[in-house]
Amino acid sequence: MENDDSVKRQDDTKRVISNNDTEDNNNNNEEKEPSLSKRQQKKLLKQQKWEDERELRKQKRKERKHQRRLHRQHNHDHHQDDNDEDHRARKRPRRDVTPSSLRLVVDCSFDDLMLIKDVHKLHKQIQRCYAENRRASRPVQFYLTSLGGQLKQSMDEKDKGWINWKDITVKSEHYSHVLAKEELVYLTSDSPNMLAQLDPKKAYVIGGLVDHNHHKGITFERAKALGIDHAQLPLSSFVQMNSRKVLAVNHVFEIMLAFLEKGDWKEAFFSVLPPRKGAMAIKQEGEEEGANQEEEQDEL
Repeated sequence: MENDDSVKRQDDTKRVISNNDTEDNNNNNEEKEPSLSKRQQKKLLKQQKWEDERELRKQKRKERKHQRRLHRQHNHDHHQDDNDEDHRARKRPRRDVTPSSLRLVVDCSFDDLMLIKDVHKLHKQIQRCYAENRRASRPVQFYLTSLGGQLKQSMDEKDKGWINWKDITVKSEHYSHVLAKEELVYLTSDSPNMLAQLDPKKAYVIGGLVDHNHHKGITFERAKALGIDHAQLPLSSFVQMNSRKVLAVNHVFEIMLAFLEKGDWKEAFFSVLPPRKGAMAIKQEGEEEGANQEEEQDEL
């Protein structure tokens, strides 16, 4: 019995020791668990504030979105009013408009000689020709021939409304198959013939080529090959330029329109030529004599 009691006492003693160790471990763990730092506390507070204000932020976003929608609507209405006014202005009948029987032809048969960026430039120049002819006091009969390839693709993609253009004749055929050969005059700066006056019975052809002088003289050579008349604008008689005499398609077109209206080459050139060309007037003999006479009168 004593042995049994002794064993029992030893077991009880072990359980007491084990329980004490467990409590000590728990106490140690509690002591070792670190408290939150000030930075962590601030972070928790900030996160809690963020959560608390979630609904408020959502409401503010809705309000800003609503204000932006109202602002866009206001701008759209204002812009629409401007567009309507511009549209009405464009729709007003042109006063003192006298259509000319003169024909101007843009020859678009050089499509394969141009880079796509130059085709886009030609497209813009043709757009300008069309717009200027619609506004002109003496609009010409506008022809666009040999339309196809890259140029037509550019017009279809970037200006789909071109198919509704008015007062223009658009042909995929070459101009020599559209107009009588004896009526044609090719305008080229390489021609030895100087254009003094415009013949209303003629059709003047402008080469639709933007090539930065890579194909110099090609329009002149093609005109000769077809056996049609050719001439150059009397630019060198009235204008001294810093750059080359080759003008953009729309500049030639606009100069022809200006001459029809003003009847004076000098006025036509200087009303169209851009400042970057560095154009300066060449004094004519009559002008110089007149100036000298005025000086002599002043001296008297």
